[in-house]
Amino acid sequence: MALWTRSSRLPAQATAPAVETGTHGGTDADDRPVPDGSRGGPSAGRPDGGAEAEQGEHGAGAGQGVMSDDAGGAPADGAADANARTDTELRPQIQTQGDECKDRPATAGSVGWRGRHPVAARVVRHGTTTLAVLLVLAALLLPNKVGHLTAPMFLRLPGEGIWAVAALLLLGPGRTGRVRRLVPATAGTALGLMVVVKLLDIGFDAVYKRPFDLVLDWILLDDGQSFLRDSMGPAGAIGVVIGVVVLVILLLVLTAWAAVRLNRVLAGHGAAAATGTLVLGTVWVVCAALGVRNTAVPVASGSSAEFLQDRVQQVRAGLRDKEEFARESADDDFADVPADRLLTGLRGKDVLFAFIESYGRSAVQDPEMGPRVSALLADGDRRLRAAGWSSRSAFLTSPTYGGGSWLAHSTFNSGLWIKNQQRYRNLTSGDRMTLTSAFRKTGAWRTVGIMPGVTRSWPEGKFYGLDHVYDSRTMGYKGPKFSWTPVPDQYSLSAFERLEHGRPGRGPMMAEIILASSHNPWAPIPRTLGWDEIGDGSVYDAVKEEGKDPEEVWKDPAQVRTEYRRAIEYSLTSLITYVEKYGDENTVLVFLGDHQPVSTVTEDKLGRDVPVTILARDPAVLDRLSDWDWHPGLKPGPDAPVWRMDAFRDRFLAAYGDRPGAASAATGR
Repeated sequence: MALWTRSSRLPAQATAPAVETGTHGGTDADDRPVPDGSRGGPSAGRPDGGAEAEQGEHGAGAGQGVMSDDAGGAPADGAADANARTDTELRPQIQTQGDECKDRPATAGSVGWRGRHPVAARVVRHGTTTLAVLLVLAALLLPNKVGHLTAPMFLRLPGEGIWAVAALLLLGPGRTGRVRRLVPATAGTALGLMVVVKLLDIGFDAVYKRPFDLVLDWILLDDGQSFLRDSMGPAGAIGVVIGVVVLVILLLVLTAWAAVRLNRVLAGHGAAAATGTLVLGTVWVVCAALGVRNTAVPVASGSSAEFLQDRVQQVRAGLRDKEEFARESADDDFADVPADRLLTGLRGKDVLFAFIESYGRSAVQDPEMGPRVSALLADGDRRLRAAGWSSRSAFLTSPTYGGGSWLAHSTFNSGLWIKNQQRYRNLTSGDRMTLTSAFRKTGAWRTVGIMPGVTRSWPEGKFYGLDHVYDSRTMGYKGPKFSWTPVPDQYSLSAFERLEHGRPGRGPMMAEIILASSHNPWAPIPRTLGWDEIGDGSVYDAVKEEGKDPEEVWKDPAQVRTEYRRAIEYSLTSLITYVEKYGDENTVLVFLGDHQPVSTVTEDKLGRDVPVTILARDPAVLDRLSDWDWHPGLKPGPDAPVWRMDAFRDRFLAAYGDRPGAASAATGR
């Protein structure tokens, strides 16, 4: 019966009218071609296309003349079984025909632009997937140092990406649910945040030759904004800040989108994705085990994982550093030295400590800049020796590079290695004796600070033991601002002479003087004037007009290096001519750099060393330094001694006063 029923149905199917048994089921109310089973009706939602679909495909229905065993048209049991088997066997054909209908172009207006432009839709779909892949790869492979931004760094296999895909596949491709949706979006946002930190590292590496500290360096972003304002003007600085914020937001959105997009692709191609992940994972493991390299870098990359590990260790180290620094600062050999035994070898002298901004080893030893600066120092040394002056020079290694001058100033003064902002805050909130406060402790000197770069309240002056601080607001300057520098160096020295050093009837003094005209961006640069021309500084209006535009200078690294050299020459000339004009037999000058300039100038050469020089007319002053083995003259030679900057305080105090052990013996302790 089943066989007879099956064979008797086929002629009925073959002779059915085309409008009812068309391959794709005819048209809907809008004249759109639709497959059987997709039209409305009680069975439209059935997975197998419903009863109508079965009837339309096979001609089995009330109006199709299907033969049955009973006169009422109801099929017999055997026929029903045969029909059921026939429907089951032919259902794959129905699905195939439905799929063919999906591939057939729809009429205009029935679908969106994807249906009207299928080729363009495929191009967009594949293009966005490719973009998402490239974005994720670039984020994972992006290095965090300027020198590592090379093509081979981006031609590697990121292990983190392979393991991330494997994790998504384990969640179950295509599985719906909140976790499945949130995981890629969260991972993409985290990837974007990692890229932001890497970009900060690149910027800090270019300027400070170290990575960005997630705990301690946020305050330095304010300095960067000040630099932009001085270089580009307020409007330009605001525009840059807004642009950076927009780019950060866009980056986070793009990385989150890329992760979500790739997750959808994985969900639709689970088997292929699993196979590809297995293959790539195997290749990664083999390359890692064999040490396969792409030029100078390993093919199997784990740089992002190492980066995150380094950041975690950095945060932990920053938290531990507070305790370590507390132990270091508590250990001070000179804390208990009586005031009458401090600095006895300098009593009656005017002691000046002058910091020259960005005056580094590159200024005197770089093949391009060194000859010009060395010639200036040699000429100054010749003139000063003719006037009875003697000098000794060496190098100090700064705790900072390219910026962060206050870290160098505090290291030099405190005898502690102040390498970050946390240490600086802890130092200046304590009571450790600094080199400058030692002078005040004796009661034998008036202590003053000349701080032309300070434009607001500066409570650190009290910590440094300064009786009075002259900043850019209190020096009487009426001239223009020279880029970052509010006051030209020669005016700062002129104001010091007028306000303190040149006052009649004064006693010995100690001064800390900051010369800031050689501060980045080194344009425009003042020119040296006659000391009697300076007045209230209004003469500098015309001088500034002669200078260069910093935006133009920074378009060419060669110009940056040239202007840096000229700025150092201006600062040195101002200081040397001041000593020539206003120095006397009681003057002792210690001048040094605070740090090397940025890598645009140094080209990452010659380390972190800065020159340091001691200059005096009284031979007894330099005789106390005979065991230091410093080189004679204003310029240290290439093989001159190199000390860490934090070593200077204790050696200076020991050379010009009682050593801690001698002080204890003298007091019977």
